[in-house]
Amino acid sequence: MAPVFPDRRAGGRALAEKLGHLAGEDTVVLGLPRGGLPVADEIARALGAPLDIVLVRKIGMPLNPELALGAIAGPEGGTLVLNDEMVSAYGIDADTIEAQAAPSRAELARRSALWGTRLTPGALKGKRVILVDDGIATGATMRAAIAAVRADRPARVIVATPVAPPDTIAAMAALADEVVCLATPAFFTAVGLHYASFPQLDDDEVRRILAGAERPDRPAKDGNGAGHSRPPPQR
Repeated sequence: MAPVFPDRRAGGRALAEKLGHLAGEDTVVLGLPRGGLPVADEIARALGAPLDIVLVRKIGMPLNPELALGAIAGPEGGTLVLNDEMVSAYGIDADTIEAQAAPSRAELARRSALWGTRLTPGALKGKRVILVDDGIATGATMRAAIAAVRADRPARVIVATPVAPPDTIAAMAALADEVVCLATPAFFTAVGLHYASFPQLDDDEVRRILAGAERPDRPAKDGNGAGHSRPPPQR
């Protein structure tokens, strides 16, 4: 299978072309860590919108952490979204769920302290919020992100991703006000296989992207690809 996108930023630029109708001061772009942040950065630049990160992390199944039991979101992991089918099929009780969630809660707390987030409670109220990831497999983390953002009463929630399987996109469409996905391969295995370059992002890169988004002279691309400065984001 040939890669669809050269890298995450190329995927973000391609997505931005489909999201031009959302440009404006009432739009906020939120990347899912870590891989969604470079994609979101390109979208935020193109739309002239503020960029931030939504803290979310998958909860793995007992003995099979790669299989999603659910996900948590928020600096303290206060939003929990479970895969009800998995919980029912395997008879997973509340204590087991909490045991599986505990390491993810600790990691979210670490990331919150290290990366920071400039979004204060109520900052998304009435806004158009674009949630961005580099790809969506099962949709567990995106569902948690949607639930966390909805609690802030935004005007609209838009899910944007370069690639995801058709059934996942259908599930997202039932939760978000709009879904934009560029590629929906019927045979979907791993997100990274759809990129020619798919390196892991470290904490320093996350902090660098977020710090760059705060620069008053941050360049935003116009329709010809040229750069121009835009006002600092208001949060």
